[in-house]
Amino acid sequence: MSDASREGLMTPDQAAELISSGRALCIAGDRELLLKLPPGNWIGGTTPYFVASQGGLCSRDCVFVQCLHGSDASIENYDGDHLPHVLEDAPEHGYSIIILPAGSRVLEDYARYAPTYFDMFIKPIVGWVAGVHLDELEQVGAAVVDGRTGDLFTDRAVVVHVQLPERESVTVHTVNLFEAGDGPGLEFAATDFSTEDCLIDGRPGNLADTIQASGIDSRWPLVADYCGALVNVSIQAVDAQARAVRFYAPVFEGVCYRFAKPVAHYPEAFLAAMPEDPGEILFSCNCILNYLYSNLEGQRTAQLTGPITFGEVAYQLLNQTAVYLTLECD
Repeated sequence: MSDASREGLMTPDQAAELISSGRALCIAGDRELLLKLPPGNWIGGTTPYFVASQGGLCSRDCVFVQCLHGSDASIENYDGDHLPHVLEDAPEHGYSIIILPAGSRVLEDYARYAPTYFDMFIKPIVGWVAGVHLDELEQVGAAVVDGRTGDLFTDRAVVVHVQLPERESVTVHTVNLFEAGDGPGLEFAATDFSTEDCLIDGRPGNLADTIQASGIDSRWPLVADYCGALVNVSIQAVDAQARAVRFYAPVFEGVCYRFAKPVAHYPEAFLAAMPEDPGEILFSCNCILNYLYSNLEGQRTAQLTGPITFGEVAYQLLNQTAVYLTLECD
């Protein structure tokens, strides 16, 4: 086969050639490019941002293709009612990759309830949230594509379930720069993507007022310990007039959050956190906030290449992280 056999950034024609080979694929790109691709064994999501071998870039002429390793692969799409069964459909020995559209009800359902799904944290699942060009946030919706039919969805998840040979397994990894700071503990009355009032060190208060009064840099997420793993909840917007804060992922009732410790020299810190020798990477993605705040345009991120996303999945929904999946052999 020609150079379309490679992974990475490629023209739609190269991607079409690779689809015709029958390989199982994940494809990221502009909506119009995804809709022009032929049917096949692939799933896709919208984003024009990528980190390729040549560095970070925005392109509406190329797509980013990831070839999936495994002995067999099957594709499904899920609405909100069927999404809780996603890992029941996964192989006993393998992994799953999920793509969800930003701003959708199905994403909200996954963000809220994925930790309770059957076989969650037992069967590996990674993935990302499809987005749009930042100049079109209010005009165009994010979407995913079921490559078997070419159908485009704005409120369904697409998933590829991959079977592995018996002597192979995978490990899910995240790159997270943040840890909880020394500021007040924040507790929320309900699991939600937005908040007004909350408990601040046990006392009623307003989060937007606190952010404004304390001069907190909204680039730094809230951080909480979720059963031993530090998980970020990034701030989407602070509305001082409405005294409300919107998040890219939900804050959970009954969990104590703190603002992250500030990271000096964010771009240098993020690039320094990239794994030098991660092993054989089967999949990776990186957050749009890391792309923006670390100035990743033109920058390389070691062996981690892939779509720049509006949320990442490493079992549950994450923010402001890079996620990657490595192959392990017995």
